[in-house]
Amino acid sequence: MSNGNGRPFGRHLLIVGLGTLSATIVISLITETLVRQMAQIWLALSLLVLIVFVGVLFDIIGTAAAAAREAPLHAKAAKKVFGARQSVYLVKNRDKVANFTQDVIGDITGIIAGALGITLMFQVAVLRPGIDALVFNVLITAMIASAIITGKAYGKRVAVEKAEGIIFLVGKILAGAEKLCFWRARPGNRSNKFR
Repeated sequence: MSNGNGRPFGRHLLIVGLGTLSATIVISLITETLVRQMAQIWLALSLLVLIVFVGVLFDIIGTAAAAAREAPLHAKAAKKVFGARQSVYLVKNRDKVANFTQDVIGDITGIIAGALGITLMFQVAVLRPGIDALVFNVLITAMIASAIITGKAYGKRVAVEKAEGIIFLVGKILAGAEKLCFWRARPGNRSNKFR
């Protein structure tokens, strides 16, 4: 079975699965270590808010890639506007972009946010032994879920309304990263770079 680019789809799934597993382990270890070393609860809460924000932001990018029209971006690319070719590449590969941003990054941030919530609950239970741990745990979990779902619901609306603008901005960021890191979406012939 092929994914349309001549590459086996099973290989793509294996790469996504192993990449997600590795990224989740590394990011979880880093965030859990940071939270446990943070003496002040508000610092841990700030990290939690940041993780939720990243999840919502990447969900917006995935939705925008799925909703964006190619024609306005092609017009910019024809004029050689900085970042336009990268934007076209994102829209042409919208299924992979949505998979990476919404499924991989989105799910990783959701899992890590939940784990951070549990760690925070333990920290609060240690600092305030009189608090009802069960009630606090349920409250933290509900607040995290509410923040993620509400943020994504609002983000999807923005992403659909401003899809091309969002993808063009991401394209410019990718173009800047390419210039800084001498990285290419595809190695080899520059003319095939965004096919």
